[in-house]
Amino acid sequence: MSIQTLIESAVKKGFLTLYNTEIPTVEFQATRKEFEGDITVVVFPMLRYKKGNPVQIGNDLGNYIVENVKEVTRFNVVKGFLNLVIDDTLYLKSFDLIFKNSTYGFVNPSTNNDAVLVEYSSPNTNKPLHLGHVRNNLLGYAVSEILKAAGKKVYKTQIINDRGIHICKSMLAWQKFGNGETPTSTGLKGDKLVGNYYVKFDQEYKKEIRELVASGISEEDAKKQAPLLLEAQEMLKKWEAGDEQVVALWKEMNQWVYDGFDITYKNLGVNFDSYYYESNTYLLGKDNIEEGLKNGVFFKKEDGSVWIDLTEDGLDEKIVLRSDGTAVYMTQDIGTAVQRSKDYPDVNGMVYTVGNEQEYHFKVLFLILQKLGYNWADQLYHLSYGMVDLPSGKMKSREGTVVDADELMVEMTDTARTLSQELGKLDGYSNEEKEGLYKTIGLGALKYYILKVDPRKRILFDPKESVDFQGNTGPFIQYTYARIQSILRKATFDYSQPITDIELHEKEKELIKIIENYPEIIQQAAANHSPALIANYTYDLVKEFNSFYQNVSILGEENQHKKIIRVQLSKKVSDIIKSAFSLLGIEVPERM
Repeated sequence: MSIQTLIESAVKKGFLTLYNTEIPTVEFQATRKEFEGDITVVVFPMLRYKKGNPVQIGNDLGNYIVENVKEVTRFNVVKGFLNLVIDDTLYLKSFDLIFKNSTYGFVNPSTNNDAVLVEYSSPNTNKPLHLGHVRNNLLGYAVSEILKAAGKKVYKTQIINDRGIHICKSMLAWQKFGNGETPTSTGLKGDKLVGNYYVKFDQEYKKEIRELVASGISEEDAKKQAPLLLEAQEMLKKWEAGDEQVVALWKEMNQWVYDGFDITYKNLGVNFDSYYYESNTYLLGKDNIEEGLKNGVFFKKEDGSVWIDLTEDGLDEKIVLRSDGTAVYMTQDIGTAVQRSKDYPDVNGMVYTVGNEQEYHFKVLFLILQKLGYNWADQLYHLSYGMVDLPSGKMKSREGTVVDADELMVEMTDTARTLSQELGKLDGYSNEEKEGLYKTIGLGALKYYILKVDPRKRILFDPKESVDFQGNTGPFIQYTYARIQSILRKATFDYSQPITDIELHEKEKELIKIIENYPEIIQQAAANHSPALIANYTYDLVKEFNSFYQNVSILGEENQHKKIIRVQLSKKVSDIIKSAFSLLGIEVPERM
């Protein structure tokens, strides 16, 4: 039992005994440095349940706790804050339980009908993954792992946008200008090759527009009449009609892209349990609309189009079926959500990792699904995130100015190599060891830099700043982990036995306090769908460890029991770093 849990139980019992009233929660905060105490109970929230002077209530509770909890030796009350002084034996007992727990902080997966489906990545098959996709993938993967650690069963999925006019643009450009080249013949990843033709289409399309404008046609008409666009539209019609040649080309080029994506996902360290394809889901949802029409959820306008009126919910009217009976994006999103609930009957919630420009869309989608009566619709969450900018500015796929995900990962490895060589940190390593480490450091820097920021905030990504070995960065935390491994390699004695009979240094107490917070941080990160809470907790833990490392001797300590507890603390800190970083998809090096 943690110190906080023990004190919380004592405060609740005390309140019930003293005032014959139950309180649901107890609020804690760190004791301010100018006051004596190890943990502070905030009295003010209790006034909702017992009117009175907060100082008097604090004194009453303090006396009760000192009398009933032998490990609390004394207390003081400052205004509405009850500061408790904890005996070292409680710190040691609490830490011993933590030290022995190999899965500390993680909750066993729920066995009830309470799984969560997390959708992320969801790319288009007309271009490679870029920096924006990197943030999406890292967030989706990390949130999945955090939800698992918090006790949820999780399915990771994505919906691949593999149909539409944008796909036909790449296909048409390859037909016209590709001369039959393939990923094998060019040595290019398939997604790169197809992406090049998406850019090529845009270049040729703009040429045609300029020529039409020069002939006297308005720019607006020229954009609509350009032969290349008309051909792409015709190709889309043929695809929808099942034309054998078009469908065969579509399948071939899409497979090139899937093969390319797989390499990027592997290098990025993310994975999926299932895939949905828009070419299969774009017709879903119409049955749900018909059902909703019967039940009065939707209404039909004079032109035959179907709508939902959400004005009473603070939104507006939204079309869900066109007058010609064709679906809109909302239709297929409704159908896909329902299909997933059938495919995964134990799912009781879904997380959509999609940029913040789609916030309104998801408000409408979730509300429609609630009105259609699906019981899991209350547990839908839009993991909304901001854009990632670079010092050079905004990215545009069709103009070929995106930051390619594969190239970014190579650049991060190169940056880690340059900085490591400048600092001379890897003397004595083989070239193979160095290259593996550069990749671990570079990718760790990229992932940490992106995940330490609240998902909703926009990021200005600076590759060089992210690989700094000082400050709130991945490499700084990785370096601390490696430093601890060095200590553990030198600790050749048995440090597994519990220690109960020493006086703790203030720095040891501070470290135990922050270690005790890890399970709660995981739960908070899961509840808020925020990997940033895990990242910044890990940085705080590392800062506290480095302060401990600088203020006490570990292996040089003469008292064997003190030496053991300090090695145990070091070991547990490194375990938590490794555990927390695994939730973020970041590796830690044993040497650095």
